[in-house]
Amino acid sequence: MTLKVGINGFGRIGRMILRSIIEQNRKDLEVVAINNRSNAETSSFLLINDTVHGKLKSKINHSEKAINIDEKKINMIQENEISKIDWKKYKVNIVLECTGKFNTKEKSSQHINSGANKVIVSAPCKGAKSIIYGVNEKNLKSSDQVISAASCTTNCLAPVVQTLNKDFGIERGFMTTIHSYTTDQRLLDNSHKDLRRARSAPNSMVPTTTGATKSLGDI
Repeated sequence: MTLKVGINGFGRIGRMILRSIIEQNRKDLEVVAINNRSNAETSSFLLINDTVHGKLKSKINHSEKAINIDEKKINMIQENEISKIDWKKYKVNIVLECTGKFNTKEKSSQHINSGANKVIVSAPCKGAKSIIYGVNEKNLKSSDQVISAASCTTNCLAPVVQTLNKDFGIERGFMTTIHSYTTDQRLLDNSHKDLRRARSAPNSMVPTTTGATKSLGDI
């Protein structure tokens, strides 16, 4: 069975998910619609040309409201509100919520109201079950409609912590994570509500918090 996938948010994570599906030639997953603020031309350009992974080796072109990849059409939507997205129109089974903004179960559940069957949030999601494959996927139930894939730090740390705790036991722990800078930091010194993030990202090491420790406890 081929699952029809919708992606909400075509930033770094959204593009990398689609790229992975294409490069692995996944027959069980078909991305049929993408909702993003950028138009089809910009989204197509950023999908093809990636500074880290290089050029995508697929035949890709675009029209006003679609991206065509190896002759397969992906519909492009530009809606700011989930309630205005008609996932049912595209027969979407699973929505990948990749905006980073709808980070509670209540907010992400709007995709269900818009016609999707399931939602996977690509970030920590308050109220939703966090699932890390290889660690606690046995907790996943068919009745779950909204789940979280947790954070990048949690995905790195959880398998290690699980093994150490199983073989030796853990009483307490201390962890440090080093993260690349993101679009929420200024490339050049400029105003930001977080004054540390107001400093030039390529030239600064910015101390910040992480929700990974809490997520590990939940998982």
